[in-house]
Amino acid sequence: MKLQTILMLGVTTVIFVSASSVLRAYAGGAALWVLLLALALYVSGNVLVVPLMREGGLGITISILSVTQLLTINLLAWLIYSERLTPIQMAGMGLGVVAMVLMLWPKEAAL
Repeated sequence: MKLQTILMLGVTTVIFVSASSVLRAYAGGAALWVLLLALALYVSGNVLVVPLMREGGLGITISILSVTQLLTINLLAWLIYSERLTPIQMAGMGLGVVAMVLMLWPKEAAL
């Protein structure tokens, strides 16, 4: 995977996590402009996903973004809100990471 692709995945993850956080603030009773900010963040995140899908394919891109967002959200929940995961939940996150590694595993030449 190219460095540019990894950076784009990171930026896109940050944008989607930010959009989710802003949308949570709106659900808590914030003003209409907060909803518009969340919408702008989601739109910009989706625009950035398009070149990633062209390079890696829809399934791989969405799967990787899902796992990276899962890990990022849980890290923030642990750091900010002191939330703790159960062992089975941690195992599920570990399986997600294993799945992502297997999807990104270099392709070997066919025999």
